[in-house]
Amino acid sequence: MKIFFIFYFSFLFFSSCASKPVVVPPYATAEKLIQLAQEESDNDRYDNALEYYRTVIDMYPFRIDSICAAEYEIAFIHYKQKKYGQAKEEMNQLLARYENIEAETYPAQYKILAGIVLKKIEEKENKDRLRRKVLDESKS
Repeated sequence: MKIFFIFYFSFLFFSSCASKPVVVPPYATAEKLIQLAQEESDNDRYDNALEYYRTVIDMYPFRIDSICAAEYEIAFIHYKQKKYGQAKEEMNQLLARYENIEAETYPAQYKILAGIVLKKIEEKENKDRLRRKVLDESKS
């Protein structure tokens, strides 16, 4: 009987921690999807958050404010996951959007935030390079 309770409570614990599949509400606005994505991200359910952000991009391809928000957040999730190469590439793709003639109508905060994150990635890469150089020199 004791084993049953251990198994039962273990199952409850682990099943409550698992990510639930993303359910996109019918007729969800871009704002609602972004809110859902942020809630998932706040709870460290990054796969679900990414799915919501990608849904924003797919469902609202002409809402540049929502596209910029979703693209930034996708890249930022990858940054938080320490996938620096992927985050860097995605941040640069977002910044490339701002080279467009229409960029003056785009939300400026994502350009600024992408620049900040890219600078942090560069600092981490420089630290890693320096650390590797010191290690290599100490081995010689």
